[in-house]
Amino acid sequence: MTFQVTPFIMLNGNAKEAIQFYEISLGAKVVFTQTFGEAPEDPEQPVPNEAKDRLAHSVLKIGDFDLFVADTFPGKPNQSGNRVQICITTPDIGISNRIFDALQQGGHVIMPLQKVHFSPAYGMVTDKFGVTFQIFTQR
Repeated sequence: MTFQVTPFIMLNGNAKEAIQFYEISLGAKVVFTQTFGEAPEDPEQPVPNEAKDRLAHSVLKIGDFDLFVADTFPGKPNQSGNRVQICITTPDIGISNRIFDALQQGGHVIMPLQKVHFSPAYGMVTDKFGVTFQIFTQR
C-alpha cells in the first residue's frame, strides 16, 4: 500500500486569491476547483447564498506534488498560524531565492534565507495568508 501526504491549506474566504498568488510565486498549476455552490446540496447543512462562491476544494500541482487549498465552510472556525508548514526543496540557490522573495511579499520573514549547516540556503517565511513555508536548498 502506498501513502501520499498532501499539505492542505484551509483559509477563510480568500482561497481563490491564495491560489492566484501560488500560481505566480510557486509556479503552481490549478488542476481542479469546486465552490460550495457547485457541490451537491446537503439539506442538513445548507450553504448560505453569500458563501456559494467560496472554494470547497482545489488541487494545485507544484512540480510533481499536490497542494490542496480551500475555504472553511461558512461559520466554521479558521485560525492562521503554523499548524500547517510546507517545506519546499529546491535544487539550487537561485530558485530558492526567487521563491523566498515572492513568498515574503506582504508576509513576514521568520528566518532569512541563509547558509546553515544542513543547506546552502535555508529560510522560513510566513506568507500574507498566514501559511509558513520552509525553503530548503539541497547541497
